[in-house]
Amino acid sequence: MLDTIRRKTEAGERITGEEGLFLLRDASVLDLAPLAQQVRYRHNPDPVVTFVVDTNLNYTNVCDAYCTFCAFYRTEKAPDAYTHSIDTMMEMFGEAVSKGVTRVLLQGGLTPNLPLEYYVDLVRETRRQYPEIDPHFFSAPEIMKISQVSGLQVREVLAELQKAGLETIPGGGSEVLSNRVKHKISRLFPKGKVDDWTTVHREAHLLGYRTTATMMYGHLEEDEDVIEHLEHLRALQDETGGFIAFIPWSYKADNTALGRRVQKLAGPNRYLRMMAVSRLYLDNFLHVQASWFSEGKKTGQVALHFGGDDFGGTLFDENVMQEAGFYNRTTVEEVTNIIRDAGFTPAQRSTLYEILERY
Repeated sequence: MLDTIRRKTEAGERITGEEGLFLLRDASVLDLAPLAQQVRYRHNPDPVVTFVVDTNLNYTNVCDAYCTFCAFYRTEKAPDAYTHSIDTMMEMFGEAVSKGVTRVLLQGGLTPNLPLEYYVDLVRETRRQYPEIDPHFFSAPEIMKISQVSGLQVREVLAELQKAGLETIPGGGSEVLSNRVKHKISRLFPKGKVDDWTTVHREAHLLGYRTTATMMYGHLEEDEDVIEHLEHLRALQDETGGFIAFIPWSYKADNTALGRRVQKLAGPNRYLRMMAVSRLYLDNFLHVQASWFSEGKKTGQVALHFGGDDFGGTLFDENVMQEAGFYNRTTVEEVTNIIRDAGFTPAQRSTLYEILERY
């Protein structure tokens, strides 16, 4: 089967779900690297690896989804629960701009306490006060929650945010796009169904948004669930063409209820395999992001030889994984050195992968 996959890769043909399973289970991880690099260079011929200077901020940690994999959420009455005002968020954005940030990845808990106007004003004020920032705001579950609280359809919510200046949304909240897995790890709507996530991204694409796609693996999923996830993404990209990039990362277990049910966490070998299989399977995605942040800098660096053409963001601030006991930070200088040491040319990009500066 590996010879068949090699032939298909060289010819630019699409691999099947059965072949994807073979790559996940049986192929040597070292055989995957050259195959993935073929697809990487087909989409991105230059030996350039991009990154974005960004920060990951949160406007609230109040959430009523109670996902078992999450250490970030708090109930309304928790002593450390917070919901920041628009003015406070603008102050945080100002600090980010002073560090050279060009993109803010903003997400929060699924709270019933905020009206649609809060989210619209947050986008509008960001655009007004900090035009140099790309607002990359609100995951699909947040959009679903805003829809639920406001009584508007998802498309209407997205249209209102678009009028305020939002152009891209992050791919968080997908976890693994398998209803079997979601039922186990996300107890309550709106994070409990594959269709919830895909509906938001489909509607966003149809309105002209560009979005990213993610996968959080390494908990209760099987290999078949991983392939189902990739198949959902590939099919939706065939339909809309609205995805910018795919970003896989491994589950972090500390301080989470799910952690007690996971016998063994995914390590570097599984990550490199996941990177390569994703690059091979998602033949209609331009970019696959290697993560220095979630997997460690050395593993992230090696992943640039397993299909990754992007190194993610600087993430000067990050709280979700930090709550799960995982702390990792970097600088622009370190990122460029890591990329260069891997044999590539580092380049700073925008959210939409426009090259801002080569190093």
